[in-house]
This record gives sequence, C-alpha cells and structure tokens, in this order.
Amino acid sequence: MMGLGWVANQQCGRWKTSRIWGATFLCCMCLVFFTPSIPRSPKHHQFVDMRNLFGVPNTLNVMTNFPFLVVGVLGFVFALQGGVFNISSQGEVWAWALFYAGIAGVAFGSAYYHLKPDDYRVLWDTLPMMVAFSSLLSSLVVERIGQRIGMCCMFAFVVASFLCVLYERNYNDIRFCMMFQLTLPLAIPVIAIMYRSKYTHSRYWFFSTGVYLLAKFEGVTDKKLYHVNNYIISGHSLEHLGLALIPILLTVMLIYRELKFQRIVDLKDRP
Repeated sequence: MMGLGWVANQQCGRWKTSRIWGATFLCCMCLVFFTPSIPRSPKHHQFVDMRNLFGVPNTLNVMTNFPFLVVGVLGFVFALQGGVFNISSQGEVWAWALFYAGIAGVAFGSAYYHLKPDDYRVLWDTLPMMVAFSSLLSSLVVERIGQRIGMCCMFAFVVASFLCVLYERNYNDIRFCMMFQLTLPLAIPVIAIMYRSKYTHSRYWFFSTGVYLLAKFEGVTDKKLYHVNNYIISGHSLEHLGLALIPILLTVMLIYRELKFQRIVDLKDRP
C-alpha cells in the first residue's frame, strides 16, 4: 500500500512541477530580455583577507578549498565502486559520480582563482560549481521522478553550465550564471517537498539547503565576520568550509539511507 501511495504521489505532483518549471522559465526569460547586461564588478575579486602565509597568496581563501578535494575524491570512488552508498539505479550512480567530480573540481578551480583573483580565473571557480549543482539536482530528479528524465536533465544542465560560462567570458554578462546558481539550489528543496522519496534520511536534503544559505550569508558578510572573530578567518573562507559541509552531509545520507519499501518488507518478515 505504501508503494502504491508513493507512485500516486509522483503522478499527482507532475502537473504541479510542470507549472513551477514553466513559471521559472518565464521569469528567467523576462530577466534576460527586459534587463540590461550585468558585468562582473571589480569588487567581486576584492576579499578582505589577503594575508600571505608560507608564501601562498590569499592563504586561507586558498587552503580552505582542501576539504572539497578530500570529500570529492572519496565520494567519486564510493559512487563508482558500489557497496558503500545506497544507490539503486545506474542513473543515480552517474549523477552522484559527476557531483563528486564537480566537488573535486571546485577544489582546484577555486584554489587557482584565489591565488590571483581576476575575471579570467573566476570562470574556473564558477564552472565546476555549476556542474556540481547540475548533477546534484539531476540525482534528486532520478531518485524522485525517474531515471530517463533525470539523465536528460543532467545532460541539459551540464551543457547549459558550459554555455553560461562561455557567454560570461565573451560578453562580460553574469546574468545567465547568476540565474543558474540561484535557480538550481532552490529547486532542490522544492522537488524534495513535492515528491516523496523512496529512501529514508531525506531530511539531509533540507539540512544541506540550510547549510548552503548559511554559507552564502557568510560570503556576503566577508568583512564583518572577519572583524567579529578578531581577524582569524574571513567570511569568505568560512563560506568555503560551509559549502564543503554540504557534500559531507550528503555522503552521510548516502551511506545510511535505506529503501523504505525494503525496510517495510524486512520488518514484516521478522518473527
């Protein structure tokens, strides 16, 4: 009965999802056609903590990317190896593997950017992050809606992320990248609410969304947080650590979650 309820919930939410995506698409098109281009401000590259420790420029902004590398590489291996993560379809395997590859790419791209922040290097920071967002949302679509549509979303989002970065590079207009980075993370909790999961531990999706919002707040208050903690660590470095916590939380989810329907069967089989 619970399995039938899950299927019914999926079918009931399809028309709601199409309306939401349609409204989102219209809003994005209005932003593109009815707003002027938005060049990247030079202030974007001006971070409050510019200390040079051990001969490394902007040391903490560079070094706080190391957790991305560790969790990215381990997650990538676990996703492909099997046996550690509870993944029930090949589509989820590819989506999660690409997510962790994107996280590892963030470590290299962000470190490269922070060594000498400028308009050229920032693209290497932006692209792997957008790939990680794309694959993470696609893994949720595979899990909650279906493997075929999830794989189509992953292909479309990854291609779109490359096109957005190329557009910004050629036209110095961040509107597409900005829409991409705002829409995808916010779409994750929406889909998680609208579609019931076949797995346990779904609350980790919402924990991750909360951590993401907190990390972005830390990045916006870069200078203020640096002053509050007596110039130990800046808000932007804290943002790196907060964002690195997201794949850690999702890794815990993948390790400990179980299929709900299998869990029910197991309980019925107990004497």
